[in-house]
Amino acid sequence: MTESNGRSTPLKIKEELDDESNLMSLEKLDHDSPHMWPQKVDRFSTPNLNFSPPAWTKGLTQDDINSMYQLGALSANGIIAEVKKLYDQAYQLGVQEAKEMTRGKYLNIFSGSRKKT
Repeated sequence: MTESNGRSTPLKIKEELDDESNLMSLEKLDHDSPHMWPQKVDRFSTPNLNFSPPAWTKGLTQDDINSMYQLGALSANGIIAEVKKLYDQAYQLGVQEAKEMTRGKYLNIFSGSRKKT
């Protein structure tokens, strides 16, 4: 409690002293030392190092896996942008293929009459 002049009353000081005694721990830490019982600590502290990659990752390169993680981190708008980019690339590839097919027709590469020997 505080008085009107800002000083603490004896009741407030007594409460603070009581709180400090409640914070005291009487636990002794030497009975479960890792030096005395290493088998208990080692069992929980060593990670499982027998990690094998999932079956679906067989045949994938590290670049493929990195690309998957990058795509997985995208937001919905980011995925939409990636799909649009793929559509644009597929369209451009189709245009290039059509040009090459037309060029092949003009050069008579795809003639159906072959001489059999």
